[in-house]
Formats: sequence, structure tokens, C-alpha cells
Amino acid sequence: MSHARAYSARMNSLLSRPRRSPRRSTARAVPAARPELVWVHDGFRHRAGLGPEVRFEVEAGPGEWQAIEPSEGACASAALGVTGSQWRRFLEYLPAEEREWVEKFQFGRMAALLLAVRCPGLRREIAATPALAAFIGAHRTLRGGDRPAWNELVAVHERDGLFGVLQWLGLPASRQTLAVLQQVADPDLPRRLLEPLRAALWDPECIWLLQRTAHLTDERLAAACHALAA
Repeated sequence: MSHARAYSARMNSLLSRPRRSPRRSTARAVPAARPELVWVHDGFRHRAGLGPEVRFEVEAGPGEWQAIEPSEGACASAALGVTGSQWRRFLEYLPAEEREWVEKFQFGRMAALLLAVRCPGLRREIAATPALAAFIGAHRTLRGGDRPAWNELVAVHERDGLFGVLQWLGLPASRQTLAVLQQVADPDLPRRLLEPLRAALWDPECIWLLQRTAHLTDERLAAACHALAA
């Protein structure tokens, strides 16, 4: 066989062989689990998870979770039951605006998250007055209702704005009220101060004094409330 025929035969053999498709991996990437905040309140496990929106649930049985509206007590228990590492991972998945809001708080973080989820428009409006979040989070106690009234709060805000919300909470609907709350040093107001402070804000002399105190710590607020009570 001539060299030309041998070369031609080899080329025909190569062209006739079936081409192998590149190997494809059958392994699929496992999506990272969404972070959850898990804590115990009154003997029941509670959790706040992302999926994609924030959801609040309570464990009704082994592996069975039901949607819930967290109570003030449940939010308070979260301050002790949710670890710092849980919060850090959870906050990474929140939009920047909501993350910055929640990070303003320590003890009242879960209540702040609940406010951001239930009343996003109101949360944006009180960004400069974070101390007001403590009153909003305790609205059930302050108003004497049987259950949280987030839908009613949203309706009040949409209809009457921020001053309507102040009135709904039993606070004076005035710029002076907002000015005082903006000077509160720590937005994590203790629950024991909410009722006395609300009463103090109705007293003209007390609100005049508080307006002129640049850095309102818990101690200064308690002293002003004690002076009013005396």
C-alpha cells in the first residue's frame, strides 16, 4: 500500500469514530440553608426564618411548625436565647436598610425585626427616632389589648401619619415628643420605663426639662419619671 493510501485510510478511520461528549458532573450544588433564629419561650421553641421573607413560627410538635405573631414576652426571651453568631449570619441575608435598623438594638432586636417586617413604611419614618420602637413593640401592653394589632397600626399610619401613631400609642402627638425620643441615648428602653415615661411626656414641665437634656440615659429618664411621680 502506498503512503498516500495508508494516510487516507488512517484519516477515514479517525473521522468515522464517534465523538465523545465531554463528561458532565452529575453532582448538584446543594444550596446553603437559610439562616434561622431559634429560641425558647414558655417551654416552646420559636424561630424566625427567611424564605424569602421573614417568617415567625412556633413548634407545635416534632418537626411541625406553625405561623405565629410573637408576643412581647417571646421577643424579650429572644434577647437571651438567640446567640450573637445566629444574629450575624441572619443579618447577612437582610437588605442593607433593614440590617442597619436592626443593628441599632441589642435587647430589643427581635421586636425591631418584627416592626421592620410588619410596618416597613413606619420603620423608615422612625429611623431617626429608634426609641419609639420600644413603645411600638409594647403596644399591646400600653393599649391594653388582647393581641398584637399590627394591621391596625399600619392603617393608622397610612391614614394619620406619624402623629396619628403617637396618639394611638397614648403619647402626645407633638414635635416635642419626637424631639425628646430622638435624644434617648439607648433605643433599647427598658419595659419598666415605658409607662412612666409616657406619663412624663404629658407633663409640660417634665417635657421642657427632657428637651434640654442632650443625652438621655436610662438613669436620667428614670430620675425624671420619679420626680414627676413624687
